[in-house]
Amino acid sequence: MRAVIQRVSEASVRVDGAVVGQIGRGFLVLLGITHSDGEAEALWLAKKIAGLRLFEDEDGKMNLGLADVGGEVLAVSQFTLYGDARKGRRPSFVEAARPEQAQPLYEEFCAALRGEGIHVAQGIFQAHMQVQLVNDGPVTLVVDT
Repeated sequence: MRAVIQRVSEASVRVDGAVVGQIGRGFLVLLGITHSDGEAEALWLAKKIAGLRLFEDEDGKMNLGLADVGGEVLAVSQFTLYGDARKGRRPSFVEAARPEQAQPLYEEFCAALRGEGIHVAQGIFQAHMQVQLVNDGPVTLVVDT
């Protein structure tokens, strides 16, 4: 699994003009899933993200996690994170898991985050989405399992 994590002051996702997921302070997580991923990767990544300390403490150091600041997660599935553009001009997406594998793992990841006590909003799997965010910092981190 590959996650692009952006610290946000707010984020939302729309499908067909309607807001389907929205958060305040927290993380926008763009999640890519590959063929070798399974439940273990989903659980590990959720635990890792729930524990990341990317918010400043009173000394201005990134020392606080989502639970410390009452943060939320907006999780958006994004198969293009496994796109390969090394050859030619059209990316290859053969490393991205097929929907029948990826969707249950995306749902497992979201459920595992909720199990860590984090409020999770979601996009809609395989929908064309418009994602809006206010990146706070900016702070962006890529985590691979």
